[in-house]
Amino acid sequence: MSTGGPVDPTSTPAWAELSATADGFAPDLRGWFDADPERATALAREAGDLHVDLSRTFLHGDLLERLLALAEQTRVLERRDAMFAGEHVNPTEDRAVLHTALRLPADATLEVDGQDVVADVHEVLERVYAFASKVRSGEWTGVTGRRIETVVNIGIGGSDLGPVMAYEALAPYRQDGLSCRFISNIDPTDAAQSLEGIDPETTLFIVSSKTFGTLETLTNARLCRAWLLDHLPAGTDREAAVAQHFVAVSTALDKVADFGIDPDNAFGFWDWVGGRYSMDSAIGLSLVVAIGPERFAEMLDGFHAMDEHFRTAAPATNVPLVMGLLNVWYTTFLGAQTHAVLPYAQQLHRFPAYLQQLTMESNGKGVRWDGSPVTTDTGEVFWGEPGTNGQHAFYQLIHQGTRLIPADFIAFAQPAYALRDGDTDVHELFLANFLAQTRALAFGKTADEVRAEGVDEALVSARTFPGNRPTTSIMAPALTPSVLGQLVALYEHITFVQGAVWGIDSFDQWGVELGKQLAQQVTPAVAGDPSALDEQDPATRSLIAYYREHRSR
Repeated sequence: MSTGGPVDPTSTPAWAELSATADGFAPDLRGWFDADPERATALAREAGDLHVDLSRTFLHGDLLERLLALAEQTRVLERRDAMFAGEHVNPTEDRAVLHTALRLPADATLEVDGQDVVADVHEVLERVYAFASKVRSGEWTGVTGRRIETVVNIGIGGSDLGPVMAYEALAPYRQDGLSCRFISNIDPTDAAQSLEGIDPETTLFIVSSKTFGTLETLTNARLCRAWLLDHLPAGTDREAAVAQHFVAVSTALDKVADFGIDPDNAFGFWDWVGGRYSMDSAIGLSLVVAIGPERFAEMLDGFHAMDEHFRTAAPATNVPLVMGLLNVWYTTFLGAQTHAVLPYAQQLHRFPAYLQQLTMESNGKGVRWDGSPVTTDTGEVFWGEPGTNGQHAFYQLIHQGTRLIPADFIAFAQPAYALRDGDTDVHELFLANFLAQTRALAFGKTADEVRAEGVDEALVSARTFPGNRPTTSIMAPALTPSVLGQLVALYEHITFVQGAVWGIDSFDQWGVELGKQLAQQVTPAVAGDPSALDEQDPATRSLIAYYREHRSR
């Protein structure tokens, strides 16, 4: 099945039924709750430690049954099982897709292409844990003998977004005296500002690039190597300094060695792990150093708990399946183009950015996995900001604008920092906003309710809220390493479900390649090569001319 052609979803009976339902669809969340007082209970779901409230979504009547029929008729669960089994469900690269193997317990077995991948995963994990423990204990030092105080992760895309998101999310679990910084952008400002104020003698660099050839990462790595050697005490052995202050997450051991890193301090991962699915591999080395192997293992357990839920839960109670199908309903049938993720937890301030790569690099495709054109709209723009910051920025559009914007709200019962403002528990004030916003989006405010408040008739329409804006509320007891793993895996599997329905390969990313190739061709022109400049289009030549005129050397 994994190498065969996708099912055209528009050819299925379920698609025809859903299309008929969408024609003239008019949600009425107030009426639905009035008619069914048990709606909140009936549409609550549990997945690991996550409590998921779907009652303010557009699930009503037999819509869930029709969506589940669409999943069955497009063979979503067959494709899920093929993925977990290690079949090559990434056909454009002829690869298995096994980020789920990164969090299998050590006593599990999974043979892929004749190799027990679980054994491979845990061999690397043990090396990662051993190295991180040396850094945390002070056994691993800089070249001058001082213990490491700052870890700088150099990567981009999946080699940056996951580690930095998790580092911020798990701030209460970091070891005192150790901090991490992250360099990703090739803009030299990123490296310059990240290196500002740190001590080269106590800094460790992690260069994260599977091929050790990523332009941005290797450029920044060379900048950091030059900075290190320029700022260490005079007479320091340069070769020893690089070997002691740089490690790599890469499988290109020859290139690692050429850079000056000891290949024994290189930690690999596999071609069946896409970059945006790799934060729980050796790519998470900086996070392991920050929070420790025990907490990282708890995060892996959380990932695995959600994997097992997705793999085994009955369809109607399978949270990633239902949420993924709802996203298809909103996007493909109702015309939603964006999806907001709104964490009411400041620690998750990088979570929407992380999801942007996960979802849009996965499902931003116009062809199906057999190379044929898609027959539906695919993907949506994921975006968001944490907590009440968003309320004072873009909630106006969600509440009273003309566009359908489904939103996921995320909150936790236990705050990371329990602070009070006099007699007020500030976390409870924060959660009151979380609860009020989802209520307002669902039920709105009628013109009669506005009039009853004595508002001048000329202002009634401006103060009326239409409601019927769909939201999903996700809550958990606290933002622990395990819960973070569950949240990330939840969205990984939501993304999978959508791609499977649309018949696209959610695990390649050819769309990022053309711009990178063209950048290599443009670089000599920017530097002043006249023949390279002649090869550019008129707009590019004009912009290069402007740059060269205004750049001072």
